[in-house]
Amino acid sequence: MLQETLIAAAGGANAAAALNQMGFEHLITEMTSQPSKFAVSWAVLLTLVVMSAMSWYWTVINIIKSMRLKSQADRVTSAFWETPNAQDAIRAMEEQPKNEPFSKIALDAAQAAAHHQRAEGSTAAETLSRSEFVDRALRQAVARESGKIQGGMILLATVGATAPFVGLLGTVWGIYGALIQIGASGNAGIEAVAGPVGEALIMTAIGLFVAIPAVFAFNFFSKINSSTIAKFDAFAHDLHDFFATGARVR
Repeated sequence: MLQETLIAAAGGANAAAALNQMGFEHLITEMTSQPSKFAVSWAVLLTLVVMSAMSWYWTVINIIKSMRLKSQADRVTSAFWETPNAQDAIRAMEEQPKNEPFSKIALDAAQAAAHHQRAEGSTAAETLSRSEFVDRALRQAVARESGKIQGGMILLATVGATAPFVGLLGTVWGIYGALIQIGASGNAGIEAVAGPVGEALIMTAIGLFVAIPAVFAFNFFSKINSSTIAKFDAFAHDLHDFFATGARVR
């Protein structure tokens, strides 16, 4: 009876010690002390850290950019339409910051209209009407400014789609390590596999922690960018009417 009690106590102690090997702190200790053995784990972990840092960087950048665009959109468009004449409106657009997109679209339209006016009577002016010339300039300006606000979106989508699989690589490697350990020791007890299984679970969790914020950020900024691009298009449509006909169609 005493012997059975001692065996049970020993088993419980072994199980408790094994569970301690499943923590993140133990994993980092093992990876630091045996870097060659955990080369794949290091590669997976560092890749996930870099992916997370890059996705959070673009998340913060896009938040700042979105807030700035939201505050500037109505102010800049109102400044253009509320000025008494086209020259004052153009001058107001030239005074806007260099990274402000609505003013750049307006200036491109104004430059296109002025260029066509200077070229009246030439072959270029006969080939394209004033309306077509301004429309082409506006399309290019909207495409350019739309591309600028999409910065980091591809990276966020890539991180959201691939981070779980990078973590899964660490998971597979941890399970493979557990099987190797069982084969080498002939012991399938928890004390033999706790470390590799813990590594597998931790890598899976890290992969998900990296991917989920990136997916949320991508979806959030996709909606905001779609709204901003719609504002670009609406402003460009009004600008086309203004510079092609000399008056804004209401």
